[in-house]
Amino acid sequence: MEIMTNGPVVATFQIYTDFYYYKRGVYVHTTGYNQGVQAVKILGWGTENGTDYWLAANSWNTDWGEDGGYFRILRGANHCEIEQNVVAGMVDFNRTSDR
Repeated sequence: MEIMTNGPVVATFQIYTDFYYYKRGVYVHTTGYNQGVQAVKILGWGTENGTDYWLAANSWNTDWGEDGGYFRILRGANHCEIEQNVVAGMVDFNRTSDR
């Protein structure tokens, strides 16, 4: 798993109106209209009360979500397409600069 070996990854997912009001817990979309796509950083994963989740950081502000901009979202079901578009970058420290 990329995140375990190399650290955080970036993912995009579909956001809905109810996501704006997220405060805590594992987010599961239940109501509201599609508002577009948001990019977030996935930092880790876990399980709460038998529900698997991804731990992610949002960029909106520190007043939103859990602990200053973080949220948990359902894992393993491609919920809101969060598992569909995930990217990671690798730095090549052995590459010499062309400058």
